[in-house]
Amino acid sequence: MIDKKYCMSHYLAFRFIKDENINFFENLKHTVYKSHPENEITPVKTVEEMDRIIRQKIEEFYLPNKTAILLSGGMDSAILASYLPKGTKAYTFKCIADGAIDETERARIYAQKAGLDHEILEMRWEDFEKLTPEILKADGVPFHSIEVQLLKAAKHAKSQGIEKFIIGDSADYVFGGMDKLLSVDWDFDSFVKRYNYIEPSSALKEYVDVTKEYEKFRLSNNKIDFVRLTQSDMLTESLSSYSDAFEIAGIEFLDPYSYMKMAEPLDLTRVRNGEPKYMVRELFAKRYPDIPIPDKIPMPRAMNQWLKDYGVSRPEFIPDCTKDMTGDQKWLCWCLEQFLNMYDKGEL
Repeated sequence: MIDKKYCMSHYLAFRFIKDENINFFENLKHTVYKSHPENEITPVKTVEEMDRIIRQKIEEFYLPNKTAILLSGGMDSAILASYLPKGTKAYTFKCIADGAIDETERARIYAQKAGLDHEILEMRWEDFEKLTPEILKADGVPFHSIEVQLLKAAKHAKSQGIEKFIIGDSADYVFGGMDKLLSVDWDFDSFVKRYNYIEPSSALKEYVDVTKEYEKFRLSNNKIDFVRLTQSDMLTESLSSYSDAFEIAGIEFLDPYSYMKMAEPLDLTRVRNGEPKYMVRELFAKRYPDIPIPDKIPMPRAMNQWLKDYGVSRPEFIPDCTKDMTGDQKWLCWCLEQFLNMYDKGEL
């Protein structure tokens, strides 16, 4: 099915278009990440079980001198780094912009503890301008900004002989790391308003209401199963960015956390009392007993700085709609504009 209005609305709201059967234009198609079969996902109740699965998955996947890890300053990738053979290549992103998040020092500590070969990958706005057309052609849809960073890392690693990446993206969604989304028992309408990255009606002259995408998570008394949403659609959105970028570069990847699920219901009281990802925190403390548990930091991208002066220009958008947007929201509009411009020029 071809439905430009649907695709624009869903991309701005969710940062991806989940339905592979609906596309922007004829002769374009897109794919999304496919979760592992249920029989490959193991319920875990203890950190000992987590430890066993991580160790097993890495041992099965690891190819000497051909495997690297994307290492951030957070718990998830740091834990995985502690299982890797010494000398394994580790890459950490650093955005070059005034006031940008810098997690390279903390990542360096983990790399030193694990004896990894650590390298900093600097990201500049020029990288986004350069790689965005390639990704748009490959994906067939506009995309989440992290794909640029992932593709740059994958291409650079490939030039160094790397063929496989280990990542730790899924832990946030599987083990209750999205603490702000888990902070209250949301009413249905309030959650929809909170979750949409950009409400389509605030940016597009013609749009579709995306609310029905949440209906499968609706509970009685106008509540919503926000835990199930983070462990399903939100996880799919995030891993789709990795799978798309790595496919372009020809890199195989492993996320050991994606092979697990919690054996018991998420303890929201613990999450709301300052223990998001409490099982992951316990494992981190065992792997790094002398390092304080770090706060969560999203993958750094300096969109607030890089897109400070950006405003929309295409007729599909409401003029000045980006005026009060964050940098990450502006990225969605910018990327959508690049996609539509390329299509108009016959470049897709």
